[in-house]
Amino acid sequence: MSPATTLTAPPAVQTPAIDQKEFRRALGSFPTGVAIITTRDRDGTPTGLTCNSFSSVSLEPPLVLWSLRKASKSIEIFRGARSFVINVLAEDQDHLSSRFATSSIADKFDGVAWKTGYDDMPLVDDCVARFECSVFQQHDAGDHIVFIGQVQAFEVVREEDPLVFYKGAYMMLTQSMRELANKGRVSHRALAESRTMIYGALLRLACENAQPADLDAIEDILRRMDAQVAAGDMAGRMKSAIRFFELISAAAHNEVIALVAQSLNTLLLHTVKAEAATGTAPDTYVPALNPIRREILAALRQRDEPAALAAMAQYVARATQH
Repeated sequence: MSPATTLTAPPAVQTPAIDQKEFRRALGSFPTGVAIITTRDRDGTPTGLTCNSFSSVSLEPPLVLWSLRKASKSIEIFRGARSFVINVLAEDQDHLSSRFATSSIADKFDGVAWKTGYDDMPLVDDCVARFECSVFQQHDAGDHIVFIGQVQAFEVVREEDPLVFYKGAYMMLTQSMRELANKGRVSHRALAESRTMIYGALLRLACENAQPADLDAIEDILRRMDAQVAAGDMAGRMKSAIRFFELISAAAHNEVIALVAQSLNTLLLHTVKAEAATGTAPDTYVPALNPIRREILAALRQRDEPAALAAMAQYVARATQH
């Protein structure tokens, strides 16, 4: 008989500090579907929430999973539930995603079409697909609880494109903007006017709300751009230029306007790519823009709103010239 083998635990590994904002941003680069997870509380009242952590686990047995923050108001309801349903949303159901993600709405099902299914669980009408599950396992995972469900019934409700979440926004918006750009329906004048207006609002807020760390991040991206001047650096420089404006949006600390600005940045990027494909794109590297970006940052550090707005108007006018 072979002697027993003693297992030794691996040495503890020192985990480096993680920038949570950057970690979240990196995770956002992976597009995910959007679903509404539904169940009933102990009193039998239907409840639900929006989730984009749904994933398949196993075919035999048929298992799926999703996760929920421990800080969620619904965590105890789902921890005590014996069943749940994953309702995969269609691209035209973004209003339901917003409704079930809003904590201020007490009765999420008020005015929503639904019926009952396995174990009397709520089924959202007209979604793309549904997976009706019994609870298989629950796992503690950092600041989340992972719920694994065994699929008892499933249904593809309609053959439509699903709602997809990507980089903080619904991809159907990104797809629409890409189509506009590819068809040449976005004029530089309209784009310039929109960017001047939106970034004017962001700069006003940034002059009031920007923290030193926000401005240092802008300084860092400008230093990076100073080194991206070779022909082979142009793709990286375009990304850095977009990142420059993302950081201005972050410095404003207003998520609503920042989302609009993000859409404009996406539209700009698609427009440049469409022009590049037809050979009509302006030069990517415009040296005259470098000092203007510095002027914007200097104005933000000095909380000088008029100077920031003037520099931004100059920037947009110069950047959109052919």
